[in-house]
Amino acid sequence: NNNNNNNNEILGSQGRTNHEEEENNPCDVHVCFSHVHLYTDHLEDISTYKSLEEKLTSFVGNSSTSSYSSDDDKNYVQERRSEWKSMIQNNEHASNYHQHQEEEEGEFQTQNRDIVKQLIAGLGFRITGMNYSPGLTKSILLTTKDLNGVKFVVSTLDNDTDNDIDRNTKNNVDGDKTYHHFDAENIRLFYKSHSDRQGIALLAFQITSGNIEDLHDKYKQMHPKLLPKDYENSVLTYYESGEGTTMKILEVYSYYKNEKGGDVDQGTKLRFVQRVEKSIKNDDYDVKVDEENIGRDHVPLPGLRPVDATYDETCMAAYCDHWVSNVISRTGFIETLEETLGFTPKVDFNAGIVAAGEAQIESTVTGNDSKFRFQEESLALRDQSQVYLPINNALSEVGHVHGFIKEIGQGIQHIASRVDDLPAFVQRANDFRQITGEGLTFLNIPRSYYGIFSTTYLRNELKDLSEDCANSVSDACVRSSRIMSSNGAINIDLTNEKLEEQLECSISSEVKNEYDCNKDEILNAILRSRYHNLYNLLGENLSEETYLSIVRNKILVDVQGNDLLFQIFTSNILQRNVGDESPFLEFIQRVCSSSISDDPGTSTDTTCPVEMKAGCGGFGIRNFLTLFLSIEVGKAMLEVSQAKERHDADAVTLAERKVSIFTDQLNEANPILTAIADAMTEEGNALNAMQEATRKGNRENAESFRKAMEAASAAKNANNEKLMDCSMKYNNLMKNLRTATNLN
Repeated sequence: NNNNNNNNEILGSQGRTNHEEEENNPCDVHVCFSHVHLYTDHLEDISTYKSLEEKLTSFVGNSSTSSYSSDDDKNYVQERRSEWKSMIQNNEHASNYHQHQEEEEGEFQTQNRDIVKQLIAGLGFRITGMNYSPGLTKSILLTTKDLNGVKFVVSTLDNDTDNDIDRNTKNNVDGDKTYHHFDAENIRLFYKSHSDRQGIALLAFQITSGNIEDLHDKYKQMHPKLLPKDYENSVLTYYESGEGTTMKILEVYSYYKNEKGGDVDQGTKLRFVQRVEKSIKNDDYDVKVDEENIGRDHVPLPGLRPVDATYDETCMAAYCDHWVSNVISRTGFIETLEETLGFTPKVDFNAGIVAAGEAQIESTVTGNDSKFRFQEESLALRDQSQVYLPINNALSEVGHVHGFIKEIGQGIQHIASRVDDLPAFVQRANDFRQITGEGLTFLNIPRSYYGIFSTTYLRNELKDLSEDCANSVSDACVRSSRIMSSNGAINIDLTNEKLEEQLECSISSEVKNEYDCNKDEILNAILRSRYHNLYNLLGENLSEETYLSIVRNKILVDVQGNDLLFQIFTSNILQRNVGDESPFLEFIQRVCSSSISDDPGTSTDTTCPVEMKAGCGGFGIRNFLTLFLSIEVGKAMLEVSQAKERHDADAVTLAERKVSIFTDQLNEANPILTAIADAMTEEGNALNAMQEATRKGNRENAESFRKAMEAASAAKNANNEKLMDCSMKYNNLMKNLRTATNLN
């Protein structure tokens, strides 16, 4: 459901005094994304990471092949892997790389990975800042190709001996200065609150206008329990002599343990950073409010020293899009953010949309109202002013969100970042993982999400094809493993020529003439089945090459009006053991509508580009369920693997049944989710048109759009009911399966 919040302005304040209104209003500060702070078990010396960066840059520069693989280069990975092995064989760290190389040639293990190496090799991040506090903590800053984009600060306790510490690192120790945000006690407290696990510890925002002291006062007034001891009385101020700037820091606890106002969860924090500069006139400090230059200094925290970095041609920029929490009280967190920062709900996902078997959650996207106004895609991509914070809570005692909170506590589920070409970004990540043996894997999405082949599909595509001919073609596909897998998925690398060759000698003689007459259409339909669900959404707007790249790299796609959203989720990061709950990363591409419309300020004959909307393409209403179902499928597939290792046939059967139920739910829910998304788009468009007609005084058009909005709302609600019925059906199937298993 879309919450346009147009009614919020109507909420009255009768009976309140001006003073009471002022006390209950959020403070007048505006924020943008700044950085994310991770705590990890261990960090290597910076020289180790820089050595990896240099080798990757040299590898790309010296390579005899293209930057990343294409459909025309089938031997790409094998050739590049040989080049990589040859390059590093005489290196002092070769044994470590070879260990990962051998592992990649088998099954890539995602557990006990160095997150820094994963980001460097897999996603093209580079180290651009560092802090070292001897005997306390070590921290590094990683950024993508645009230093003003995504920033990950990674910290660990410094347990190394003198012999393990790089001498250049020692020389960068900042004298007697101490920085609270790099204090070892912060890491210890986080681990204590999160079952001694690594994780994403802080979400940090930069204040772009207003005063950080006002935000502190608002927390002290409305939520004093959320202020850590060191911030109870004031913000912390740091003067960076080298830069001639002063930075002010405020940290607050993110969540209450249960309902708002109760005991505080000390695990996860929000951090606010404000840069100030000395005024020539009065020796006071003034806030830098030049929003166009926000982030021009890429180092987001005092105490981080800049480090030179080189990005190769395959590295891509990424920008913050949204940061997701799993919490106990979703409404409590929403209200806290509204009372302090003025954030308001933007989108609600109800329980039907996010129900996987017995697992049910609710989710709300809250955020600020930025001044986001762009007509250029490049500016919209780089904008960091629109903050979105999706918040999940569990409604059942099964499933990922419940398990996450039970196992490691409330916290950050995942970090989502925008790129300008997601298929290329993911292809690069997959290539470099296979080549170097380092990087990240991505969540496994069933091929049924994109499309599978069947006799029914073929006859729907070719209405005049006889049933006998369709059956003969289907039988031929089933018999050839080169054409189709057992689950109905056509080979992603199959060409038209190879398909024709395989079918030519397999079609029944009784229908051979009909086949020959319709051969081109039949071949096209079979090959398009690999992505026909996406094709039904997008038609000819994407090339076959792009469609196949999306399927090959298991990218999710959603449509909202004329806007597209591409999504992909990594496997767990910072995970020690198989099956442990831990965070993950998301990467997206927003393709905003580039259509034109009448300029209301000129004559009706004049058109201008439509302004892009913040968050265009939405948050993947079709994919939200896919994400949670895929997580549950992954767990069930792990159960299958473990049961096979134990030679437990009954457990294998049970786990395979779970996989089947989750996959069936995904297939049944997909068209309903599409209908809901379409209705939501129609409802939003009609609302905007009604408001515009009302503004122009055109009552007749306004009434027409009102009726259209009501019709779309009714369609949305009807499909929501269908989705709830679908969710309940599979909820009961999973419940019955669990009950029968317990009885046995």
